[in-house]
Amino acid sequence: MATLKGLTSVLLLIANTLFWGAPLYLLTLLKLVTPTRRLRLRVLAGLNAIALAWIATNNWWIRHWVKPNITAHLPEGLSPSQWWLVIANHQSWTDIFVMQYVLYGRTSMPKFFLKRELIFVPIIGLAWWALEFPFMRRYARSELTQRPQLAERDRRATQRMCERAREIPMTIYNFVEGTRFTPAKRDRQASPFRHLLRPKAGGTAQVIRLMGDRLSGILDVTLHYRHATPNFWHFLCGRETPIHMEAHRLNVPTWMGNGDYHLDPHYKERFHSWLNALWEEKDRALASSPSSSLS
Repeated sequence: MATLKGLTSVLLLIANTLFWGAPLYLLTLLKLVTPTRRLRLRVLAGLNAIALAWIATNNWWIRHWVKPNITAHLPEGLSPSQWWLVIANHQSWTDIFVMQYVLYGRTSMPKFFLKRELIFVPIIGLAWWALEFPFMRRYARSELTQRPQLAERDRRATQRMCERAREIPMTIYNFVEGTRFTPAKRDRQASPFRHLLRPKAGGTAQVIRLMGDRLSGILDVTLHYRHATPNFWHFLCGRETPIHMEAHRLNVPTWMGNGDYHLDPHYKERFHSWLNALWEEKDRALASSPSSSLS
């Protein structure tokens, strides 16, 4: 029965994507021929409405069919008419659906940093491109050492996204570990944390520098899974153990708007210290959760 439930969930996800994909593709074509940015913003607002309808429909069948055990603690004062930056730990594709499930209607249109390869995913790859999600390339450390200019490509993508983000309220999601957590990855990078990978500060610092005056705050999200190795298929099958999402609202420190992460080494060190302190708190919170005994 669980397998049947999972297969039905997959079909519901595909059907929902195809249903909303048709009008999204039509608006994407219109966006391509719209002559001015002002008119394109109106088309983008329509694209955002379609994306939010896709999330709302997903939430409906997840609530009534999957029936996950999700609890959440959220700060007061959240609004879909404001700009937010979400930083979160990352363990599974389930993370995205859980955050959309919890934050839908409470925060503005979500946008994620995506791996460049995801642009080739059928239907939704083009959708992410049309919705102006930033696509990031991944380079080996050896490549960046030999050709440091490669990192500039991701910075330009983030800058374009932030410049456009100033025009319409949105919530920028950043899994600052850069990839999903596994004990093997933790050990490979010699992470000082038990339940987390090392956080990458560059993208977060750039968003805050470019968007700081727009942001209503930073949402520091910690996703707790009762099972130490969450699995998206188990989630779709209704077999995922209880999930808890803890979100804390942080004000953007004044000093963050007065430096450049890539040019000022003192600012870079201070930003790393700030982010590592958050990660230490997050690691302690995850260690106190029931799943910590399974890690």
